[in-house]
Amino acid sequence: MQNRFLTEVEQSSLREKPLKFEIGDTVDVHVRILEGDKERVQIYNGVVIAMSGSGTREMFVVRRIVAGEGVERKFPVNSPRIADVVVKRSGKVRRAKLYYLRERSGKAVRLKERFNTGVAAAEAKAAKAERRAAKQASKKAKAEAAAANAEAK
Repeated sequence: MQNRFLTEVEQSSLREKPLKFEIGDTVDVHVRILEGDKERVQIYNGVVIAMSGSGTREMFVVRRIVAGEGVERKFPVNSPRIADVVVKRSGKVRRAKLYYLRERSGKAVRLKERFNTGVAAAEAKAAKAERRAAKQASKKAKAEAAAANAEAK
């Protein structure tokens, strides 16, 4: 049981839109990096092998292979440094922690893909349609801008 004052204070630090991913998903984590006075986004991709904590202390671990070596990185879910988490592929798993992947190498590290059904499939389809519409609107705006630029010359 948590103190009610603590939960009220933590509410201000939580994300407005929670990140949607699960253990076993292959994700791209968009991390904001400050270099001097400039800010850029670096993408760290890998498989989510564990989640821990709750509230503002919630963390997730992403594992990937770099030059034949396994590299794991732990991210706080509610950190402002995490710009976005994009799910590339959903893995079919039956465990909360995938630490057994540490001992595996090569193709043995891959997880079977989980295909969405029911409500999750409908959400994924709607999100895809929304992305497609945004992309088409962007293309149309670029074409109009190019046409206006050509007329000006």
